[in-house]
Amino acid sequence: MYVDSLALKNFRNYENLDMKFSDKINILYGDNAQGKTSILEAIYLSATTRSHKKSKDKEIIKFGEENSFIKLIVNKRDVNHRIDVHLKSSGNKGIAIDGIPIKRSTDLFGLINIIIFSPEDLSIVKDGPGERRRFMDMELCQLSRLYYSNLSTYNKILDQRNSTLKQIAFNKGMEDTLDIWDAQISEAGKALIKERRNFIEMTNEIIREIHKNLTSDDEIIELIYEPSVSEDEYEDVLKRKRDIDIRNTTTMSGPHRDDFGIFINKTDVRIYGSQGQQRTSALSLKLAEIELVKKIINDNPILLLDDVMSELDSKRRAALLNTISDLQTIITCTGYDDFIKQRINVDKMYKISAGRIV
Repeated sequence: MYVDSLALKNFRNYENLDMKFSDKINILYGDNAQGKTSILEAIYLSATTRSHKKSKDKEIIKFGEENSFIKLIVNKRDVNHRIDVHLKSSGNKGIAIDGIPIKRSTDLFGLINIIIFSPEDLSIVKDGPGERRRFMDMELCQLSRLYYSNLSTYNKILDQRNSTLKQIAFNKGMEDTLDIWDAQISEAGKALIKERRNFIEMTNEIIREIHKNLTSDDEIIELIYEPSVSEDEYEDVLKRKRDIDIRNTTTMSGPHRDDFGIFINKTDVRIYGSQGQQRTSALSLKLAEIELVKKIINDNPILLLDDVMSELDSKRRAALLNTISDLQTIITCTGYDDFIKQRINVDKMYKISAGRIV
């Protein structure tokens, strides 16, 4: 699969943009804060309904405008599909696939598989559990509509349960309603825990060899899923710790507190790893993500590299470049000298300046 073309209107600093892409290597270069990342953001949003920068829709719309529009043409197994996204400062976004509006985000997931790698991803390893949960969730949502549905359901029930916990402080009678929420949240939570465990196991099968190659066989990497609670005990734990939840007015156990450990030679890289080991582990995670998606969908994902080359040393950069030879890759950078030196076969190159292709 590959992105054929992208059109933007009132998106970030773009008043209008219309561009075509090669199905191989594309480079967007120019100074910082000119709009290179915004192009990747628009592609990613069209595939996942959300910004990889965690921005709200109203923050994406060009200053002074009320609406923003994205039109993305993607080729999947020799068939073109059109995705239209309408961002509104006043409400929910509108999305259409091949001219037909969709009512649920799940209808979009799986049409395109996007992997994005940015400098922020290099800190997945050393940042808090929330970043690692987000890493799992974003990939699983693209691979499984059922996972996305379960995650959405879980988050809605979690909000309701937390709201009830806050109300109990003023009305003790509300405590009886927790039995209902506990049954519902544990059902959705068990599904998430099972899928996350499976995801970590599949990633482990791939990442070990990747990391060994990156470290000349010096390091063995292992991912260990660390659920807040096991699926078999979830509902019992909620009941057993109910007093603690009421006292804290929030749900203290569940998938929203999951994490996964990253160990090199049995040492926790999150705590004890050097900066080099943490960066290499993050790169291994991304390279494993690419191979896992290929394996599951039996097709190549689209790879977006957002100014990440400058953050990698020559060895890590070479490992990444060796992986992208058969993928459509869209790369942002401040200059293209490094790519010429590496003798990469660049198919299309655009200079971006002040929200325009120059």
